[in-house]
Parts: sequence; C-alpha cells; structure tokens
Amino acid sequence: MAGSDVDAVVIGAGHNGLVAANVLADAGWRVLVAEAAEEPGGAVRSAEITAPGYLSDLCSAFYPLAAASPALLDLGLERYGLRWRHAPAVLAHVFPDGRHVSLSRDLDTTAASVATFAPEDADAWRAEFAYWQRVRDDVLDAILRPFPPVRAGARLLRTLGAGEVLRLARMLTLPARTLGRERFAGDGARVLLAGNALHTDLGPDNAGSGVFGWLLTMLGQEVGFPVPEGGAGKITEALVRRLSERDGRVDCGRPVTEVLVAGGQAVGVRDASGVAVRARRAVLADVPAPLLYRDLVGEANLPARLVADLARFHWDDGTVKVDWALSGPIPWTASPVGAAGTVHLGADLDGLSGVATDLACGRVPRAPFLLLGQMTTADPSRSPAGTEAVWAYTHVPRGESWPEARLRRRADRIEQVIEAQAPGFRDRIVGRAIAGPAELQAHNPSLVEGAINAGTSAIHQQLVFRPVPGLGRADTPVDRLFLAGASAHPGGGVHGAAGANAARAALARNGALGGGYRALIQTLHRSLY
Repeated sequence: MAGSDVDAVVIGAGHNGLVAANVLADAGWRVLVAEAAEEPGGAVRSAEITAPGYLSDLCSAFYPLAAASPALLDLGLERYGLRWRHAPAVLAHVFPDGRHVSLSRDLDTTAASVATFAPEDADAWRAEFAYWQRVRDDVLDAILRPFPPVRAGARLLRTLGAGEVLRLARMLTLPARTLGRERFAGDGARVLLAGNALHTDLGPDNAGSGVFGWLLTMLGQEVGFPVPEGGAGKITEALVRRLSERDGRVDCGRPVTEVLVAGGQAVGVRDASGVAVRARRAVLADVPAPLLYRDLVGEANLPARLVADLARFHWDDGTVKVDWALSGPIPWTASPVGAAGTVHLGADLDGLSGVATDLACGRVPRAPFLLLGQMTTADPSRSPAGTEAVWAYTHVPRGESWPEARLRRRADRIEQVIEAQAPGFRDRIVGRAIAGPAELQAHNPSLVEGAINAGTSAIHQQLVFRPVPGLGRADTPVDRLFLAGASAHPGGGVHGAAGANAARAALARNGALGGGYRALIQTLHRSLY
C-alpha cells in the first residue's frame, strides 16, 4: 500500500464504504478507503458533546437493521469488539393524551400492550409476527441483497404460493394507515406501524410507508432496537479493525475531488492535494449519487439522459437534532415509558398525518413529532450512574434557514413536547447540544441539508428508480465505478447492504465472467440512457 496503485479505492469511510472495503479485502483485493473527515464512520460516530462523561451518538443510534442484515452479519463484527446492548423495552409511543403503547422483544408483553386499545389485537399481533417469522429471511434477502431478488423471490413463491406472494406485494405498496386498519382494530398497534414509518420521510398516508413501519416493528419484536456498548462509533471501530487485519487502509482527512475516467472506465481518483491514486479494478463511492455524478465524475462523462434525471432526484426532509445530558432519568408521567430505548411522542395517527402534510407543503410543523432515544437506559456506559444521555430529532422542510437563535427556539419547542409528558424534564438538563441541517451536513457532507436517508424513501425513488430510473444496482454508466452509498438501492439505514452490493458488483465485473458481465450491463445502460 506504500505505492499509488491499489485494486480498489473506496470513497468515503461511512459504514457502507467500510463494509464494501471489507468484502473486497475478503476476496484478496488491496483496498484504500479515502475519507474527507478527520475520523471514519460518517453517520455512525459518537462523542461527548453535551457534558463531560455523557456520550452522544452524533447521528444514528439504534440498529435493528444492523442486527438482522446479512451484509453485516456476514462480517462477524462481534469478533472485533462489537457488543450489543438492549433497553428493557424496545419502543414506546406516547399519545398526546398521555396513553402509551409499548413494543417489547417479549411477544406476550407487546400483545398485552396493544390489547389495551383493542382486545382482539393481542391475537392479531401474534398472527402478524408469526407471518413475519415465516417470510423473514426471504423478505430481508429480497430487500437487502442485489436487485433483482431472483432467488429470494423464488423461495417466497415456493413458501407462500403465487396468490400469497401477490398479496404480499400488495401489502408492500400500502400506506401505513391503510395497513394498520387492515391488520388491527385499535390505535395502539396502528400507531406502532405509522410511527415507525416516520423513521423515513414518509407519512402514514404515503403509498409504500406501511412496509417501512411493518419492517421496523417486526424487527423490533424479534431482535429489538439494539445499541452498541460504548456508542455508535464501536460499529465503525469494528469495521476498521477488521479491514486493517486484511491489510486494508483508511486514510482520513483525505477528501477525493475527482474520479479519474479514461475510455469510459473509472481508473482511479485524485485527492484534494492533487495526488492521483490508480485503482486497477474498481472505484466505489459511498457518497450521495448527485455528489458523485456531478462533483466527482462530471456531467461530461455521463449520458445526457442520466444528467437530466439527476435534476429530478428528491432528497428527504431536513432534520433538527438535540442531545441532552440529564441529571437523572426522564420523569415520564407514564412510568413504563422510562424502560423504552426509543420513544415516539408528540402525535397520534392523525397528528402524524398533519406533520407529514406540513412538511410536504414546506411548513415547519407547529407541533413536532419526536423520535427520542434514552441511551443510558439502553447502555449504562453512556453516562454516569443515575443519569441519562438523551437525544431527540424532528424533521423540518428543506430549504429553510436555521440561524442559531431559530435553532434554540426549535429546541425549546422540542423540550416543551417532552415536558408535557414528563413534568420536570427541563429541571434535569445539565447540558445541551443542538444540530440543525447545516450542522449535520458539516459533520457529514453526505447529510445534505440534514437529509439522513440520502434521498426520499417514497416509492418513486425505490428499487429501479433509486437513485434515478435505472437497473436498481450499484453499477453506473461508467465502467468499474460503483455506487456504494445510501442513495443506491436499498436506501437509508445502517445495514451495510449498499456497500456489500457494490462490492459484489465489482467482484462480478472482475471475475471469470467479467467480460460478459460488462457487456450485459453496458447494453442495459445504453437502452436506458
């Protein structure tokens, strides 16, 4: 690695880039990861930002997808220091009127909670989870493995039969509100689906939002919403440690300014110091597609039709996040909420629709919906004994200006929402840190204007429409250049699938049948662009 030639350069040391690098290193490739920031991890990092001794996850915090993703499970990160911790309860949704519903890894506990809203929902929840267990492996493979999911689809067809596969496909298109009404009688189970759908930028009435709520609630029921012991950065540390054992290298503070293209192929990169690194086999980019294509590749090296499609790329909403150091646990009026790692509050089902409508219309919601994390409850190492490290975030429209004074007012409004369900919350604050869209992007340039999913999760930008109409794969129109970030299929979330899929595509391009693979991909791209 002392020279300037490697088998592959990975642009960006976010979790997807590190997963891609590990998969290639496992195949014997010499890999260089070039990261613009001074430390690796992207949105999977931790630091003390509120008060000494209080560890905050700077972006992502709970990891149901990571705990179930084949891409990460295949790497065996537990052998490299990763340890998962769980809060006593997975999630609680607090209604504005003070009622709450809880999700637990214990099936009977969740069933009892949803039954307080409608007795028949206890059996309905058990039936839904039984269905999940029947299709789980094939559904996860279909979502997270390279597109198209031929093998997973065939297995689902054998398991369910043609009629039930069609019904499953229909379910995947439903709004969360519709799915909840079809499956459950009470507001408790319904709001669990809808609230989890809002981990994306989709409201409960958007087509396709139901599958996101269903996926997260079923994963929560099965594997929980685990956190890494010692902070989100432990995932990054494990990935870097594993890569280092395979002679991979991560260069931080080394921004890439150009992908070098010759004869229609990616042949290397140039960094901000002007140093060129040759990539003998592939360049993989863990950056948002618009940044890769426009800033690093250049429109002159791309088909005109793809450039035109990029003008219609849709980002997800902006984000405002607040971290707190508390002198004690949050004093919830509904005391069972204190056992949950993740808490949703500020809206019932109709309120969630109102928030989504405000955002769609470019309005800052007057009553914000909050996703809140009680991190010390999930992992006692995050703050001193008897205290609590907490964060909450809420979405805001893109294109808004968020000067410091306005951010403080929004943080105060967030605290009011919490205080309404936990009187005395503010009295326990010993430290606070606020990040708006600009601060999140400064921390990680891939979080463009605070967009945490690298593009909308709406159905018009999924599968073969992600990031633009195409193949739904990591392959780009530039030979040997692969999109490895969250704006590629299957999208946002810490699951590593985009990185693993890009690495597999690079291996296929350079394998024994690489010439045929190249010809097929180029033929398909010519027909599209």
